[in-house]
Amino acid sequence: MNTADRQQYGPQARPVPFERGTDGPRVVLVGVDGTRTSLRAASYAAGLARRQGARLVVVFVSSPATYAALLSDVVADAVQQSHDELAEDLRQECRRSAEELDVPVTFLCRRGDAYVELSAAADETRADLVVVGSSEQAGHRLVGSVATRLVRTGRWPVVVVP
Repeated sequence: MNTADRQQYGPQARPVPFERGTDGPRVVLVGVDGTRTSLRAASYAAGLARRQGARLVVVFVSSPATYAALLSDVVADAVQQSHDELAEDLRQECRRSAEELDVPVTFLCRRGDAYVELSAAADETRADLVVVGSSEQAGHRLVGSVATRLVRTGRWPVVVVP
């Protein structure tokens, strides 16, 4: 993985002594894509990480459209540029939030299928909890959304934020 794709902000993760009743998640992973529900999920995850003294891992997955091969080079370059700009905006917001909330944040930028990349990131970071926003697309009620697929996988507790 390219070091430019993984950046950490805020204080470094600190060991927290175990106390009964405080054994919540130590690593909270949240998937963001710039939609309203994903930004609400990021807010929820950041608040939870702050309250639990956990590390927050923010994952932005750029999913190439299935029709990308049919696009001209100019249009494909414009689409890639918009994805890069969104990733940079999210990276800057992570940096600001990490400083403001005093939460250790790692920002990962991935390319590919959202479900596959979020699952891989959760395994790599040993996430204790995965937070995602619910899908706003009508077709996902029939086919299944990333959130539904993560829940069905059953490897981590998953919180779906509306």
